[in-house]
Amino acid sequence: MTAPASANLGAGDPGTTITGTLGGNVVVTDLRATLGGAWTATASSTDWTTGAGTTNEIIPAGDATYTPGTIAVTGTSNAATQGHTITLSGSPQNVVTATVTGNNTATWDPTIAVAVPTAAVGGVYTAILTQSVA
Repeated sequence: MTAPASANLGAGDPGTTITGTLGGNVVVTDLRATLGGAWTATASSTDWTTGAGTTNEIIPAGDATYTPGTIAVTGTSNAATQGHTITLSGSPQNVVTATVTGNNTATWDPTIAVAVPTAAVGGVYTAILTQSVA
């Protein structure tokens, strides 16, 4: 799996939702040439923090969502989203699954949406988005 190393989702005021893409594609390349194989891509996130991490300087991971969007496939794969937007958390959530035959790739550019709490203080918030495939 390859994915952008970092992304800037932009700015937003307290009480709004910031929405953006990762600014590049997530790509799963399966070169196992297997018959009847499968894989699942997952995503998880840390909390979004700024400053010292006091209550008003944290946006919980659960206030963010991940939407895979359109998936482009090469080879023989039926890569599909889980059918909906997932709410991020510290635990991996399934975002794309595939059953495959032979070598294949699946590519998507997910949209991340972060609901900024009304009590959030101004600052640059960061989080770590972890994506993996098994």
